[in-house]
Amino acid sequence: MTNPFFSRFRQWQEKLAIPNPWDKVIIGILNLLLTIPVFLILHQNLKDPEWPLAIDRVGLLVLILAVFQWILVRLRKVIFISIAGYLLFLIWGTAVGGYGFQNVFEEYQSMLYAMEESPFPQDIVIDRLLPFPNKSKIIKAIDYDHPQVRNFALKAINTHFKSVQGYQDYQTLIQCFAVFKEINSQWNYVHDPVGHEYIARADESLKYLSGDCDDHSILMAAAVKSIGGIPRLIHTPGHIYPELYIGTRKDMETVNYLIKKVLFPNESQHKAVHYHIDERGNVWLNLDYTAKYPGGPFMKEEILSALTLN
Repeated sequence: MTNPFFSRFRQWQEKLAIPNPWDKVIIGILNLLLTIPVFLILHQNLKDPEWPLAIDRVGLLVLILAVFQWILVRLRKVIFISIAGYLLFLIWGTAVGGYGFQNVFEEYQSMLYAMEESPFPQDIVIDRLLPFPNKSKIIKAIDYDHPQVRNFALKAINTHFKSVQGYQDYQTLIQCFAVFKEINSQWNYVHDPVGHEYIARADESLKYLSGDCDDHSILMAAAVKSIGGIPRLIHTPGHIYPELYIGTRKDMETVNYLIKKVLFPNESQHKAVHYHIDERGNVWLNLDYTAKYPGGPFMKEEILSALTLN
């Protein structure tokens, strides 16, 4: 006696069956989508024997294609059913403004770029740090709720990257990068009076966009915080600079792509994106006044203390 469940399952299989040659076309597309990232990973991690005409890499690519083709052909019925469900999920997400086709494209694009052009993590920040110098004065100077600071940040947002489409999950970070561009493209370094540590409030530094490293850090932190970003200040020997909270390593893949291909392609061309990973696995991006793009090279690497403003 035939089991009704299996009978119904076969009926669904027949309904979802894709006619020839479209089944081969779909399998070919899936094969390429899987082969490209796997090949990039192996290409970067396997030693190059330097064979003529890169025969080893050509052979590796053909091998990966053949393996995935073999797997996909034998599991094509299950795969096609899964694809149908996944497409329905994406169509629904696109229609209601949730996770949709645009998100998939952005993540795949970012993943491939991150494999080719990896960002550059520096030393890991640990818990046992020294007290932050002038902590209370600096916190007071970061007057992120001052109307002039907020208005300055809004002006930057409406000046830079306003036309960038997509990346809804990273909108706040893009706006923080607009603030970075507005400040760092105009900042003029000015020393404090000899023998005196002058700490300027953020609203005070707005008038001339000038001051030393702690003045720059205070203004950057205040402006970023005024629009929802999470900044922190890093104290190194003889220097203070700001960093921006990015999120996880996965988020860093997308941010790396945004910086190098969308927002700062000229400034960051052929250069690494620098960041720190703290003891909780959080990623923090360098926003120092010496950087021409978010994640520019660190001026000082040894961290003495950190001040997070969340």
